[in-house]
Amino acid sequence: MTHPAPAINLAQKLAMFDSHWDPHVVANYNGNDVMVVKFKGEFPFHKHDDTDDFFLVLEGEVTMDYEGHAPVTFGAGEIVIVPKGVVHRPRAAEEVKVLLIEPTGEPNTGDSGVTPAPKPHI
Repeated sequence: MTHPAPAINLAQKLAMFDSHWDPHVVANYNGNDVMVVKFKGEFPFHKHDDTDDFFLVLEGEVTMDYEGHAPVTFGAGEIVIVPKGVVHRPRAAEEVKVLLIEPTGEPNTGDSGVTPAPKPHI
């Protein structure tokens, strides 16, 4: 018998690590990983050929750079969804806390050539 899942406190999960660009899985949802991550600095430009990228800022401010398009800056309580195949790069001048959703097994680095994060479950 399946039991209802308990509430997940995102602030408590984010307090469990200090690393940047290192997503941690807090739940699974319909074949997707729900993750928390801290950003600071800039990530390499990349794209995901088969999936959209979901970003919800929990705290701070992120700028999403796009190849050939104007950047978009968004803050706490705001979502940006990057369509599959669109070259993008998230960056943050100060540490930002973000919730990500992507298919389980999807490398966070897309086609950048950078080694993907291991995405541990916490």
